[in-house]
Amino acid sequence: MGKSRKGGTMKITDLLKKDSISLNVSAADQNAAIDALIELHEKVGNLNNVSAFKKAILAREEKGSTAIGMGIAVPHAKSFAVANPGLSAITIPAGIDYKSLDGNPSKLLFMIAAPDTAADTHLEVLSKLMTLLMDQSFAAKLLDAKTPDEFLSIIDAKEAEKDKEEAAKKAAAAPSAAPKKLLGVTACPTGIAHTFMAAEALELKAKEMGLAIKVEKDGSAGAKDVLTAAEIADADAIIIACDKNIEMGRFDGKEVIITSTKEAIHNPENLIKKAVDGETTVYKHTGAVTKTADTSNESIGRQFYKHLMNGVSHMLPFVIGGGILIAIAFLLDDYSIDPSNFGSNTPVAAWFKTIGGVAFGFMLPILAGFIAQSIADRPGLAVGFVGGALASTGATFAAPGGNIPSAFLGALVAGFAAGYIVLFLEKICDKLPQALEGIKPVLIYPLCGILVIGLVMCAINPVVGALNAWITGILEGMGTGSIVVLGILLGAMMATDMGGPLNKAAYVFGTAALASQNETGYMIMAAVMVGGMVPPIAIALATLVFKNKFTPAERKSGPVNFIMGLCFITEGAIPFAAADPLRVIPSLMVGSGVAGALSMVFKCTLMAPHGGIFVFPVVGNVGMYLVALLVGSVVGCLMLGLLKKKVED
Repeated sequence: MGKSRKGGTMKITDLLKKDSISLNVSAADQNAAIDALIELHEKVGNLNNVSAFKKAILAREEKGSTAIGMGIAVPHAKSFAVANPGLSAITIPAGIDYKSLDGNPSKLLFMIAAPDTAADTHLEVLSKLMTLLMDQSFAAKLLDAKTPDEFLSIIDAKEAEKDKEEAAKKAAAAPSAAPKKLLGVTACPTGIAHTFMAAEALELKAKEMGLAIKVEKDGSAGAKDVLTAAEIADADAIIIACDKNIEMGRFDGKEVIITSTKEAIHNPENLIKKAVDGETTVYKHTGAVTKTADTSNESIGRQFYKHLMNGVSHMLPFVIGGGILIAIAFLLDDYSIDPSNFGSNTPVAAWFKTIGGVAFGFMLPILAGFIAQSIADRPGLAVGFVGGALASTGATFAAPGGNIPSAFLGALVAGFAAGYIVLFLEKICDKLPQALEGIKPVLIYPLCGILVIGLVMCAINPVVGALNAWITGILEGMGTGSIVVLGILLGAMMATDMGGPLNKAAYVFGTAALASQNETGYMIMAAVMVGGMVPPIAIALATLVFKNKFTPAERKSGPVNFIMGLCFITEGAIPFAAADPLRVIPSLMVGSGVAGALSMVFKCTLMAPHGGIFVFPVVGNVGMYLVALLVGSVVGCLMLGLLKKKVED
């Protein structure tokens, strides 16, 4: 009694014996009906204590009548007085007052008895029985049954019919085809944070949806989990979430979704659903090996940002490596020997500074070259490199050997100019005979392109160089109050969108300031980096101090942000900001602004544009820089505790 049928789930008739059914009963009231139902349970051996079970039944009725209306009542109880789970049933043609919700007399009564040591058997059976009893024709048939055998057969038939309907619904809901085979590619300009966060978001959401996806991560250290030709050929859809251009020729003819890393981080489920539902586009490769999408529908700002960040991401290794080596040279040198030659007074210091200077010298050509490459693909590289080098030397028509370097701003102009010069040459050369196709990339584009970019840079270098000198003069002439305001602004921008356009704008301003190679420029870079380190650290502190303001999952992942913050990976705060932007982002902006301001007040300097705590040994006034980082993080943490609501609210 009470066991499920072999090979199937428990049925109502598994709990209802022939001897626990009594038809056409005469009962004066509710109490008499309850006694009749309990007597049937006792008769088939379901109870070990009749009086205790009745108390449990009456206790349940005190909480609310178990008469559900339509002439039906289902009293039930779970008690130690039950030996075996079971059902009893009676019909009372005359009906009794069972305090029904609809006020009608109850004529069909079932009583469920369940042991208190069992699982919620009575609730499971009650749910199934109630579902069946909602069909009034079924209840009417039970009332009209002449014998207990007929009563049981009616229940069995109805339950079998219901089970068949449920099976049909499940079959209809089941996917008619095998799960889609999905692939993905993620890439951001720096290849540090967004690349891997986007990949993880897609992988976790796919797993949650019962799907499998392999994602290629195009990171700063090279591509990871590279998609093979066989995997691409076998894929049903490919999600390309990239903020920079990647190799696209391999996806020719495949169903693709082209989007950004931001979309993959924040809306992975939507992207995966689109891939599964076939809301994709067949990619047609045109021969431009690195284009991720047709940019005709992108805004001018979006295109500018993408090309700029392609240049910045390739420039960073040279600036970081060279900047740190130059900083080491200053650490090892003796200022008292010759203050005007500081950094090269001793042989060891001179060696470090020379090597670092060579690496640093590639900064502007690399920036311009890869901006041009992003615009015009490989033919733009040579033209961009030359333009960046001319910006570095400051070549003019009057002084081709160099005059006033236009520096970072000039390299930006050179990169964009070079890219569009090559695109213009390609358009012109489309009209040339097919026989000349082979000499275009090796002769026409580099020769004409370099000549034109030379003319352009000689024309703009005096103007941009003067502008650059004017900006440098303003920065160097700033008083304490102005420089602190600049620190607040840069720090707050780093925390505003954490990897987005404003964050990148502040970061690019910092790297541009490095090109000036003066104390003010190094102070600006220091303020930018400390502003970017604060958000993850403030989040991590808040999850420990204000636990009731974060979900269990956020508290679990929060401490990881200590590492991300110390490594200058601002993007670690993105999930927390996305969950509550109106409270989290202002809190982090305040904390980062305070840190940027203090860094300026303490005149902390930094010659490397990245590295976090790993470059602290070469930070100028590192002790106070740590104070700025700590104070900014604590302020951000306290703001989070003040503004965020408790989780239960």
